[in-house]
Amino acid sequence: MAAASHLTILAPKPRTPQTFRAAASCSAVSPVGFKKQIMGVAAGILAASLVASAAPLEANATRIEYFATFSEPSCELNFVRSGLGYCDVVVGSGEEVPFAQLINVHYTARFDDGIVFDSTYKRARPLTMRLGVGKVIKGLDQGILGGGGVPPMHVGGKRKLHIPPQLAYGPEPAGCFSGDCNIPANATLVYDVNFVNVYSGNRKE
Repeated sequence: MAAASHLTILAPKPRTPQTFRAAASCSAVSPVGFKKQIMGVAAGILAASLVASAAPLEANATRIEYFATFSEPSCELNFVRSGLGYCDVVVGSGEEVPFAQLINVHYTARFDDGIVFDSTYKRARPLTMRLGVGKVIKGLDQGILGGGGVPPMHVGGKRKLHIPPQLAYGPEPAGCFSGDCNIPANATLVYDVNFVNVYSGNRKE
């Protein structure tokens, strides 16, 4: 009987309920906490959907605001033999536009009916272009660089250009991507040009 009692004492004990309860309590969530988690996830999904739906409207509103803000005042156009029309809203007092050198200009470009199709103001930086070497349409070359009865622009100047199709893109549409063209054939274009400065990276002779 003593031996039997000794064996009972040495026999391995099963895992106590206390140990099991301790392990389970690490992952347990109270009903109140679970409800808060569900509500938090739902609020996050709702907020994300509201942001996604509002973004295109805000972007479009900003786009329209940019185009409306940077429309130069109207002025009386002077037409030269080539068909180009121009007028100076502000006559620049800085350096004269150089031939075949890079310059920086801001512009808003419209069709003859006033619809905007491009603007550097929307991109928040001027365009760097080289004039007199066929890198831009003829109307911009003549309208900014001068010639044929048009005076050259100076830094700080703002000029409106009325460019007929033969000095723009002619009978071919332009700005085409995947079959859609930004500029139709035989389009008359109106540019509001702001001559910002001469590009500082030009090579010095």
